[in-house]
Amino acid sequence: MKTILKINNLTKHFGKLIAVNDLSLEIVEGMVYGILGPNGSGKTTTLGMLLDVIRPTSGSYQWFNGKSKKESRKRIGSILETPAFYPYLSAVENLNIVAAIKGKGKNNIDQVLRQVGLYGRKKDPYKTYSLGMKQRLAIASTLLADPPVMILDEPTNGLDPQGIAEVRELVIRVAAQGKTILFASHILDEVQKICSHFTVLNFGKKIYEGTVEDAMNQSHKVELASGDKGRLKAALQEFRGLINLEDLGDMICVKMEEGIGCGDLNRFLIDKGIVLTHLAKQKSSLEQKFIKILEESND
Repeated sequence: MKTILKINNLTKHFGKLIAVNDLSLEIVEGMVYGILGPNGSGKTTTLGMLLDVIRPTSGSYQWFNGKSKKESRKRIGSILETPAFYPYLSAVENLNIVAAIKGKGKNNIDQVLRQVGLYGRKKDPYKTYSLGMKQRLAIASTLLADPPVMILDEPTNGLDPQGIAEVRELVIRVAAQGKTILFASHILDEVQKICSHFTVLNFGKKIYEGTVEDAMNQSHKVELASGDKGRLKAALQEFRGLINLEDLGDMICVKMEEGIGCGDLNRFLIDKGIVLTHLAKQKSSLEQKFIKILEESND
């Protein structure tokens, strides 16, 4: 896979404040890469440096295996802050202005408006749009030049649930076209649903990096219950695939070794003469993983 972005020890100080601290990442073609962290963790500062809006204190980054900054910027579509459009102009008129500034994309206006679901409202003034529609128009403006890379900084921030769902589905559709996307957010659910890979920043420092799938699968837990909890607990202690056991009151939660399934556990208990009244796989969430990562980094 082609390397799209390589970051080496990127650091940014604002006086005594270290906004980004010695950050190194590598992003390859086709990744939907989430930059996750609490507000103030350095996400926007990082993206600002990558877009040459903020000057790094030290370190470096390289787009597209060393292409010049001018050439690289032509291949990147970005929403870094709240999108600004003329309120009394229509979507088409606003995108005509964007295309003129970029020097390309004018012939793609109808196409991108269809892509973001605004074609039917293309002649309506921007001021009549909902927040979700305004954000979708901002994404349309980044798509005009059909860039291979998109940078989205908190694209669902401030939206209602419907607007969040609209933008999320749009980003998923765009990613399915093979574009590489950097997606900064403090909303864990969005990163979980949209991204393939993610990193966690805290106080400007990278404290975790990996795939969303691996983070979700690190905790293979099963909830169990039966009419005789004491007998169930005793039997579980003899199960060879058991890593640990937690008493939750009405239920017991067990963590099992990789490769051991619910069927294996159920068959073992049936052989012991134990009939379960409840058996369910407990799915880990990115929120649980995120909280654990932050707690460990603050120890």
